[in-house]
Order: sequence, then C-alpha cells, then structure tokens
Amino acid sequence: MTFLLCGFSVISALVLIFTHLDTNTNHYQGKWLSKAAGVVLLLGLASMQLIHYDFLANQGNMVNSRFYVFLLFIVSPAFYFFIRDVLRVENSYQPIQLLHLLPALISLLIPSSTAQLFAFVFGTGYVLWLAYSIYSLRAQRSRFKLELLALFAIGLLAILVLIIGVLMPLISDYVFYTSYACLLGLSFVVIIFTLLRFPDITQEVAEAAEAAYATSTLNNLDSEALVLKLRQLLEVEKLYVEDGLSLASLAEKMGISNHQLSELINTRFKKSFSQLLREYRITEAKRLLIDEPNASVLSIGLSTGFTSQSNFYTAFKEITGMAPGNYRKTQKKHH
Repeated sequence: MTFLLCGFSVISALVLIFTHLDTNTNHYQGKWLSKAAGVVLLLGLASMQLIHYDFLANQGNMVNSRFYVFLLFIVSPAFYFFIRDVLRVENSYQPIQLLHLLPALISLLIPSSTAQLFAFVFGTGYVLWLAYSIYSLRAQRSRFKLELLALFAIGLLAILVLIIGVLMPLISDYVFYTSYACLLGLSFVVIIFTLLRFPDITQEVAEAAEAAYATSTLNNLDSEALVLKLRQLLEVEKLYVEDGLSLASLAEKMGISNHQLSELINTRFKKSFSQLLREYRITEAKRLLIDEPNASVLSIGLSTGFTSQSNFYTAFKEITGMAPGNYRKTQKKHH
C-alpha cells in the first residue's frame, strides 16, 4: 500500500502541474508566483515520495541527504505562497516575505538529523496558519459545506504529518518514513478527489475569503444596473455556455473588477460565481434534455458549458438530486 501511495503521489503531482496549474480558466490565471510555488510544492513532494520509496524498498540513504532536508524545508513556504492567494484577499507581496525561504537556506548549514526535526517544528507555523485560515471561513460554510469539509480533511492530514514529525525521535526510521509516505500519499488522494468532485473549489474558496475579509467595493457603483447587465449577459446572450468563462472574463465584459463582480454576486444572488454559473448551465441542460430527446447526455453537458461528463453529472446531481438520464426519463413520464 505504501509503495502504491508513493507512485500515486508522483503521478498525481505531474498531472496537477500539467492540468490544474496550466489551465487558463482557474483562480491562478496570471498569478505567476502562486503557479511557481505550486510547481515547487508538487515537485518537492513528488521527490520526497521517490526518496521514501527508495528507502523503504532498497534501504537507500537519500533520506539523510542535504537534498532531502532542503525539500522538507522548502515545501512549507511553497505551500504558503501557493495557497495564500486563495485564503487571503490581499494579493500584494512585500520583499520581507522572502524571509519565509530563510530557514531552507539555514538548513544547509546544520546537521541533517537536527535539521529534520527542526523542519517539522518549522512546519508547525504553516499548519497553524492553514487551520486558522480555514476556521476563519466558517461564516461562509453554508455556501460550500462539502468543499470546506475537504479543506478540513487536508488540514487534518497536515496535523497528522506534524505529529509524526514530532514523534520521529521516538520511533524507528522504517515506521516514521512509512507513516510519512502514507500520509503524503493520502493527501494527494484527497486533493485529486476534491478537484474532481469540486473543480471550481479554488475560485469558490477565494470568493468566500473575499466575503469574509474584504470591505465593500460596490459603494460607488449602480448595483441595480450591474445586476440587470449581468442577467442580460447570462440569460439573453447565454455567456455561460462558454466552457472557458471565468470570473475575470465576465468582469471584463461588465467593465468592473473581479472583486466587484464577486461581491455583486455574493450580495445580490447569495452564492458564488461558480454556483451561479452551474445553476444557469443546469437550467439550460434541463430544457435541452426534454426539448432534444435524441441528443446524448454528454453532448448536452458540453453544449451548456461543462468541460467533462463527470463535471456535468456532479453538478446536475448536486442541483436536481438525480442524474441527467434519470431526469430525462422522469420528465418523459410526466409528459
């Protein structure tokens, strides 16, 4: 099982780099620092899992190398810079934040055995920051209950990794690296499942963070006129059928900022941009399922803006409580 989780971690890391981070339709569009940090994080974790595999399968000694110690130190700040834009509204970076990288450099100057323990102590601050950031979004939990549960699962795994690190001097190397490799592997399982189940989670969490922290950006705007314009774009021009439609591209068409559009949707529709988009798409899909009985379910999903069959099925069941095919059969009986 441990070896399978190591292999899954490496493959997942590469898939995430070339899919989730490389797309132009998610929250990381145009945010080079977040993307770079994400690449460093994923490559770092994949490299650690390869080293764990080498130790457990071949009794390799890379776990005692300076490179492994450096990886232990670099993944924490990489995670911070990667996820910061999602969990916090302020997006400006200051030179002083480069101090996050200082422990990784210092680690190259101290004994490896001491550095490994210090790395987990160092990671404590980032685990606490993650836990506090997720807890701070509790007021928004009604908007994305299951997504928040997935974040809590990731946070719990981070805490378990920390506990294993603290116990390192008290347990054998084999038990420690087996446990560590399994926890990292399970983290990738949770992440992949979360992104498949909630492909828009980064955007939705970012919008929740804006609602929790940001001050109003609509004070000098005509909100009523903006709502009418938004309805025009979605209900008449049906922009939601564009599979690449993002908060940024829609905001540009409306002549307002991303934050302003996000706040407008949050305050006037009581939901996130992603939720609003899904509802419009599902409403159109429901109509097409009845009006075009010969069209396949997949073609209808793609024609309404969904990028894959799994995303369409998940969203349809979330909103209607049933699969698209079952909905079509049910409606036929009523007619």
